[in-house]
Amino acid sequence: MAICWNAHSQEGIFDRYNVVWDAPSKHSGESMPLGGGDIGLNVWVEDGALLFYMSRSGAFDENNTLLKLGRVRVELFPNPFDNGNFKQELKLADGYVNIEAESQGVKVNLDLWVDVFSPTIHIDISANRPLKATATYESWRFRDLFPEKRENNANSWKWAPQGIIRTAKDSINFENNSVLFYHENADSTIFDVAVRQQGLDQVKNQLYNPLQKLTSGGAMVGKNMRPAGVVYGRYMDTDFKGWKLESVAPARKHHLQVGLHVGQHDHIADWKEALLTSVSKASAARSLAKARTMRWWNAYWQRSYIIINPDKNDDNDLGFQVGRNYQLFRYMLGCNAYGKYPTKFNGGLFTYDPLSIDSSYRFTPDFRNWGGGTHTAQNQRLVYWPMLRSGDFDMLKSQFHFYTRLLRNAELRTETYWGHQGASFTEQLENFGLPNPAEYSWKRPADFDKGVEYNAWLEYQWDTVLEFCMMMLETHSYVDADIREYIPFIESCLRFFDEHYQYRARQRGAKVFAEYGHLVFYPGSSAETYKMAYNASTTVAGLRVVVQRLLELPDQLLEPEKRAYFQELYKRIPPLSFRTIDGRTMLSPAKLWERINNTESPQLYPVYPWGIYGLGRPGLDTAINTFKYDPDVLKFRSHIGWKQDNIFAARLGLTEEAREYTTLKLKDSDRRFPAFWGPGFDWVPDHNWGGSGMIGLQEMLLQSDGVNLFLLPAWPDDWDVDFKLHAPHHTTVEISFRKGKIQKQRITPADRERNIFGTDTAAK
Repeated sequence: MAICWNAHSQEGIFDRYNVVWDAPSKHSGESMPLGGGDIGLNVWVEDGALLFYMSRSGAFDENNTLLKLGRVRVELFPNPFDNGNFKQELKLADGYVNIEAESQGVKVNLDLWVDVFSPTIHIDISANRPLKATATYESWRFRDLFPEKRENNANSWKWAPQGIIRTAKDSINFENNSVLFYHENADSTIFDVAVRQQGLDQVKNQLYNPLQKLTSGGAMVGKNMRPAGVVYGRYMDTDFKGWKLESVAPARKHHLQVGLHVGQHDHIADWKEALLTSVSKASAARSLAKARTMRWWNAYWQRSYIIINPDKNDDNDLGFQVGRNYQLFRYMLGCNAYGKYPTKFNGGLFTYDPLSIDSSYRFTPDFRNWGGGTHTAQNQRLVYWPMLRSGDFDMLKSQFHFYTRLLRNAELRTETYWGHQGASFTEQLENFGLPNPAEYSWKRPADFDKGVEYNAWLEYQWDTVLEFCMMMLETHSYVDADIREYIPFIESCLRFFDEHYQYRARQRGAKVFAEYGHLVFYPGSSAETYKMAYNASTTVAGLRVVVQRLLELPDQLLEPEKRAYFQELYKRIPPLSFRTIDGRTMLSPAKLWERINNTESPQLYPVYPWGIYGLGRPGLDTAINTFKYDPDVLKFRSHIGWKQDNIFAARLGLTEEAREYTTLKLKDSDRRFPAFWGPGFDWVPDHNWGGSGMIGLQEMLLQSDGVNLFLLPAWPDDWDVDFKLHAPHHTTVEISFRKGKIQKQRITPADRERNIFGTDTAAK
């Protein structure tokens, strides 16, 4: 199938990637993702009923668990799901789920969709004969819950709860002909605990607190439906209570609507008013909203795609799987395009009952490993880097604004602990900008630096924030995005390293700078792996590239006085370090280090994400030596979770290695939905597993050094492909590649063709 360069081609292209099931599911672990805007659903049919979980960005409770907002069960009488024909399909191009069923002469068609522009879930039901319908809102938080031991991994207490932890029950009631449900955070939250633990009470009133007076919930209402009482039950080891609506009379058409609202309000009456206003508007505009939502998804697929082996439609073909699952994961990212909070690395909006992942995890559907409000930057970055190549610049704002909201909190940490300027962002960062309390540690020596996590993996790890600074700068490079709101953030993050390591040098002795006037980044950390590091490669590479890119900004974005400061800072950044093993020169993870704690390969971060080494750049042989011969890199090599070996291989033009590890990343998961990877090191679905897979595939097809374009730099000749990806300077690249040759090519704008380098550049 040759690709067409027009909008009408999208539906046909993506039909092949629709996920189709011809039988109901056994449990929620066999659910299908659905979403839009900032809402995610897990949808499945089980035991004659349609069920779905509801999630919305930012629904944090007082313990910082990212709450599910309940489960809905829809039943029809007579039952069309009773041992008859069945088809459940994710319609990828239009962004909705369709279910068709027939039993004993009863035919039904259900469309489930989420409004991209209003926080509303819709279920449209049509049948060939009048049916009675019931919809039950089910909640496990109908009473107080008391998570213990491993279950606290879902919140910010993790393995170190201080006393008895309580998840307060929700408020759930019939109101008129709807079910109204919400969780209102208690006056005291984990924010208050963390502030006190970390010695910040003196600045507490200046700190941003996203948990205070936060309420999460919604309302379920059905056309011509009325309350029908409450029920009790048990699903996958979790007790629940259900509030049931039933149709007033049998009908051929039914419509169910669930509106969700998450917000900080002084009074619950204000929250309810905001919710009900939203529900009313969504109901009035339903037909228009459905068409507008589908147009949004159509446009989403038009701006970027990767179709591998497009002349095949064979699920057993690994190339086909990789291409399809790339699209499926991008779909999951699109479901939180406009969330207040970024898509979480450890499941996003699509977690489900943990019992189907680990039989010992007999916890509620709210569970996920590594916390709900904790945003681990080392993992989050892999979810957001691929959005540049896919042209999803609007979706990056959730992650950017997460950081800019926390800027003052990070600066207050620095001022309070060390008396200098700059934003201090730690790893295992809470949604209020402080370290996770368990990772910060409750068992700290009394005289230990309060600004540092007492944690063997995380101590002195400040530099992951630099990747988000770089993403901000890249949006300017790609599409001339207005980044004025981000410049103070970037400046503050950079200033921290300058002032903090001068501060630490003064503590050690009389000399502030090393030879040649360089800063000494000690103690530091090269990722979580090389600890107590001296001049960690992650820090040095990140600072060199971000400062250089900041200095390349036009004068209207960087004041002369600040430009002069950052020019001096650039001179103070030391060079990268190298080491020689068996006569081969390689990139080193740091100049020196004391121990190895994890299994990352930060010695290759100058390759990715920082792009100091790679195709078309000096020292490619040194970087390839590091990938092929560094004993730690070889020992740590894997495709699981956040591992980046597929990305490194692609960046270095190593085609077969890139294909091997990207295929391992993006081939079908061992779950019913093929892009529900994990748990890996985190949870299911593992979003940094999917994100790193996306990055590797993109880098196999297109690379750029900011000016030059490298087409198919690590692409195997025996994989055909059609793709559209983005590059700096408003550039889009569309290629149709067959049997080892480019058959069709369009570079926009056309004058960018002079910057193209072909496949002969790659080290195949």
